[in-house]
Amino acid sequence: MAERSTAAVDVADNGGDDPLTAQAGKATTDGAAESQETAEKDAPDTGNERKGTEPTIATPELHSGHKLARRYRLEECVTRLDGFSSWRAVDEKLRRAVGVHLLPADHPRARSVLAAARSSALLGDPRFVQVLDAVEENDLVYVVHEWLPDATELTALLAMGPMEPHDAYQLVDQLSQAMAAAHREGLAHLRLTPGAVLRSSTGQYRIRGLAVNAALRGITADRPQRTDTEAIGALLYAALTQRWPYHSDAYGLSGLPKGVGLLAPDQVRAGVHRGLSELAMRALVNDGATASRQEPPCTTPDELAKAVAAMPRIRPPEPTFAARPEYQRTTYQQGTYGRTANRPGPTAPQPAPAPPAPLESRTGRVLKWGVAALLIAALGLGSWQIADKLIDRDKDPVDPGTSQTGGGEKNDDPKAGLPVSIVDAHDFDPFGQDRTEKPAAIKNSYDGDPSTSWNTDLYKTSDFGRLKSGVGIVLDLGKVQQVGTVDVSFLGGSTSVELLAAPEDATSEPTSFDGFTKVTEGSGSNVALKPGEPVQSRYVLVWLTDLPQDDGGDYRGKVSEIKITS
Repeated sequence: MAERSTAAVDVADNGGDDPLTAQAGKATTDGAAESQETAEKDAPDTGNERKGTEPTIATPELHSGHKLARRYRLEECVTRLDGFSSWRAVDEKLRRAVGVHLLPADHPRARSVLAAARSSALLGDPRFVQVLDAVEENDLVYVVHEWLPDATELTALLAMGPMEPHDAYQLVDQLSQAMAAAHREGLAHLRLTPGAVLRSSTGQYRIRGLAVNAALRGITADRPQRTDTEAIGALLYAALTQRWPYHSDAYGLSGLPKGVGLLAPDQVRAGVHRGLSELAMRALVNDGATASRQEPPCTTPDELAKAVAAMPRIRPPEPTFAARPEYQRTTYQQGTYGRTANRPGPTAPQPAPAPPAPLESRTGRVLKWGVAALLIAALGLGSWQIADKLIDRDKDPVDPGTSQTGGGEKNDDPKAGLPVSIVDAHDFDPFGQDRTEKPAAIKNSYDGDPSTSWNTDLYKTSDFGRLKSGVGIVLDLGKVQQVGTVDVSFLGGSTSVELLAAPEDATSEPTSFDGFTKVTEGSGSNVALKPGEPVQSRYVLVWLTDLPQDDGGDYRGKVSEIKITS
């Protein structure tokens, strides 16, 4: 990172009692919409936040295609207000998407934004969206951070409805632990809203804008730990009820009815988990509101994390399976086929006739004689072939020490062409943001069913949106085996693919792309990847390099079946 400072921003001390001396701000990255900006203006003041009163400053006039430090190419402006702008950009050096905050170097908050960004970068906690660079250059101050295109904003999750108890439990557990770790390092968020929380495809929550979002907005707080704790309580309340725990509407959620005070979540919506409802009230204790069982309020993220840990663990719901219909015997199986359905008078149950003994029926006798005739014919043919070979050997003797394959015309390798079993497989995305690419569907690529498939993510161009060189599947053969041909079937159109293999003497699976060696390549809908000579390896990588276009105009690879033969 250019000019990274080791001085931490003084956003909070460990006790949370001293006043905040640094600036901190609001989430404006990764595609936050202007409607969310309006919602945040309507969000209630918790009583200890303060906004800066700097005069309005013009936002730097930059355009798509502009490059910073000859490396970061601006692509799309997602936010522009209060003298700063936020962009989606591309790091051309590492070929990955990033987010960028920009503001003039003479902006009153430029120094505090730089300090907040550098302090957040030093934290290095993977539960937060990482700051990658913080630079002052050419009258501009810019902060570069991770961009997570596959993650989902909590705003979108809340719009789908209340969360299941297990999901809400994971939300408050992960957020409280993450913010407790940040406050131990003297960092606060102060704008922890639904737009500042992302959930990855693996179910992990990540917080964006630590310290930086508030610094961009000039937000400070007298009790930063209390502010962040109440924000987590508000998110938990919204997850349980799909309502915002204040009277004003915000973030696409309806507020509470006016004049009734702060209702507990289980009073707002039926079926809410009682323990989580009480936990939300303890975090939201304010202006006389108390938890239903009179526990002490949680005033710091650390206290909230301990309260979550003290709860009985909430397990995920058991998967539901449709019950198989009860087997119904037909009238034919019940022995009533051909009988009169409405025969008068009671009828005693008739025992089913015993089936004839095996091979005693007429069909069985015919089958028995047929098999005997085939056996006699096979024995005669075999005897004739043996006699013929013995005669040829007498006519043209061959030294048994110099030939074992009948003149060398047959394949010397008895292993060639045999199917090789795939013991295990997983997605391989070493150049992606979260290093995963639809891992749950990997088994569809070698399950023997061509109607199922493993899909890549959607991309804007066939070369993965110029974000990375490719993605693939690592196949574990269980042990070092001979690989003669790898047949790959694709859906959706012609796909370019390469075959790579780990060294024969590799004791474990390579963890980087450089650990594999390219063997061959091809393209099409059904590609036979055949090395010049068979390869000995345990780990094989099928690496997609160019994707077909789908019906929606985007690009996606679909691997329906992989088969390996020796």
